[in-house]
Amino acid sequence: MSEAEILFEVKDGLGLITLNRPKALNALTHGMILELERVIPDWEKNPAVKAVVLRGAGDRAFCAGGDVTNLYRESLNPGSGTLRRDFFYDEYIVNRRIYRYAKPWISLIDGIDMGGGVGLSVHGSHSVASEKFLFAMPETTIGLFPDVGGGYFLTRLQGALGTFLALTSHRLKVADAVWAGIVDAHVPSARMNELQAALGAADIFGPGANQQVDAVIARFTADPGLPTLPAMMHDIDRCFSAESVAEIEAKLKAFGSEWAEKQLAALMKLSPLAMAITLEQLKRCANRSFEDSMTIEYRMSQACMRPGRDFFEGVRALLIDKDQKPRWNPPTIDGVTRAMVEDHFKPVANDLVFD
Repeated sequence: MSEAEILFEVKDGLGLITLNRPKALNALTHGMILELERVIPDWEKNPAVKAVVLRGAGDRAFCAGGDVTNLYRESLNPGSGTLRRDFFYDEYIVNRRIYRYAKPWISLIDGIDMGGGVGLSVHGSHSVASEKFLFAMPETTIGLFPDVGGGYFLTRLQGALGTFLALTSHRLKVADAVWAGIVDAHVPSARMNELQAALGAADIFGPGANQQVDAVIARFTADPGLPTLPAMMHDIDRCFSAESVAEIEAKLKAFGSEWAEKQLAALMKLSPLAMAITLEQLKRCANRSFEDSMTIEYRMSQACMRPGRDFFEGVRALLIDKDQKPRWNPPTIDGVTRAMVEDHFKPVANDLVFD
């Protein structure tokens, strides 16, 4: 593969995008985001491109998320750059472009799909996952919140599933992702290239383009196996339908099952403030448009990028020093005030507001 971080090619009428950082699990850099915004608007207008197909290089990942280590490094030198502002701004512009794309946007997900990778796949018209698929929104583990439109798509999952996934970073395999509606279909890894070739050969044009893509994908779809989520949904709804993180923790303690104890242990490791703003995010985005949700998330991102915030401590503990011992501020949910939460939802100077 070329050394370029992201590759673009038009072949058989398909705009082919390859995320090309396999050693980094195709984690998104700001440069990759800018390249997407440079290319995909032109493809949307180009009559020679009938659909876009997005894939990840290597055999492990589609995209494991945003490359947040550069944000941490910039924070060590205050005033050294604008990456903390621009990364999220430009990423959310691309997320919105995918959501509103006028042509089929088809993600062929043959491996890990988390965080920023989900932002590239879940908002498109079609997402197809192999048996190697692994989903999570793990942002709360580093003191952040499920962004890239997480407030929009997680709140549209059934029951309290979105809240559960947002807070716990619970991982889903392909059968559960299909059941939940996070991906549209399961196609075996060995048939992904064949599916892409069939899409290239298909007549995908006009107002029925998405239905034509559906028909092609259906020829390759396989049974993903039995999902595990249906058996968990009663417990998820019972424990994660709540007005506050403290209430969720109390419900898990009262429930007392092995499953509840596992979820409680997971929450106890997370930033209390990140959990609180995540729950508030989900409440605010539940009945809002995609664009409104992205504006809310951009304001949240910029609050999280301020010096001394839990995001930088989370990245340090999990990705830089790797001591797995973040020192959250405040250290417990009891220390999170309403003012702290509200501070994450105020307009910012360079607000992301869509037409």
